[in-house]
Amino acid sequence: MKSKVLVIISAFLLVSCKTNPSDLNYMQNIEKVAIDASAKNTNSTIQPGDQLVILITAKDMDVVKPFNQNYSSSEVVQTNSIAGGNTPNQGMVSVSGPTYIVDANGDIDFPVVGKLSTSDKTLVEFKNELRDRMTKYIINPTVNVRIVNFKVTVLGEVNRQGDYTIANGQGTILNALGLAGDLTMYGKRDDILIIRTENGQVTHGKINLHDANLINSPYYNLKQGDAIIVASNKTRDLMAKQNPNTGLYLTAASIAITAAAVIVSLIKK
Repeated sequence: MKSKVLVIISAFLLVSCKTNPSDLNYMQNIEKVAIDASAKNTNSTIQPGDQLVILITAKDMDVVKPFNQNYSSSEVVQTNSIAGGNTPNQGMVSVSGPTYIVDANGDIDFPVVGKLSTSDKTLVEFKNELRDRMTKYIINPTVNVRIVNFKVTVLGEVNRQGDYTIANGQGTILNALGLAGDLTMYGKRDDILIIRTENGQVTHGKINLHDANLINSPYYNLKQGDAIIVASNKTRDLMAKQNPNTGLYLTAASIAITAAAVIVSLIKK
C-alpha cells in the first residue's frame, strides 16, 4: 500500500514538472530562413547620455594634440562586457581616449571644431563625418569613436540577471542572453519581450528563439538601453502556485502510511 501511494505521488510530480527537450532548442528552422539585409536591422543611433571615447591620430601626433585635449596615453576607460552588475571585475575591456557625454540635445563640445551634433547618427556615420572635418586641419587623420556605456538589461528566467555593457556598442539578442548565462530551463523561449526607448519613444517587441526568423526582426540587433525580459514557462508557474508546505504534507502522508502499514501488520499477527 505504502509503495503504491509513493509511486503515484512521484509519478504525478515528475509529469507535472516535465520539460520537453525540443522546447530548449534555438533557431530550429535556420536552414529554411533567408537573412533579410534590409534597413530594419541597422545599428543603433547615438543617444543623449551616451559616453563617447574619441581619439584622433595621425602620422604627426603633435598636430593632433589640440583635438585630444587633456588626454594622455595613460588614461584608460574600463568597460565590463561580460560580468554584468552582479559579478564585477570580469571580462574588463580597456578603451583609451578623451571622453565626451552627449547632452540632451544630442550634441558634444569638441576641441577646436566646437559643437557637433550626433542626433540620428549611427556610430559609423558620426565617425565618418568627424573624419571629414578633421581633414581640414590634419593630413590623413584616423578617427576612433566608441560608445563605452552601451548597456542593456536582462531580467527574468536567466542565470544571471543584471545590466550588461556591450563593449563595442553593437550586440544582438543572442549576445545579451549569452552574457546573462542563457535562459534557465524554466525560461519561455518563444515569448521574450524587448522594451526599447529611442529618441524619447518607447516601443516593444517579442522574440521567438525557436524561430530563426528572429534574425530579421528589428529587435534582433540591440540598441542602447534595451530591456530584455524572459517570461517563465508553465512548469515554473505551476511550481510557484504550489503550497510551500506541500513537501511537509507529503512527508506527513508518508509517515502516516508507514504507521498504518505497521498497525495493520501487527493486527494480522
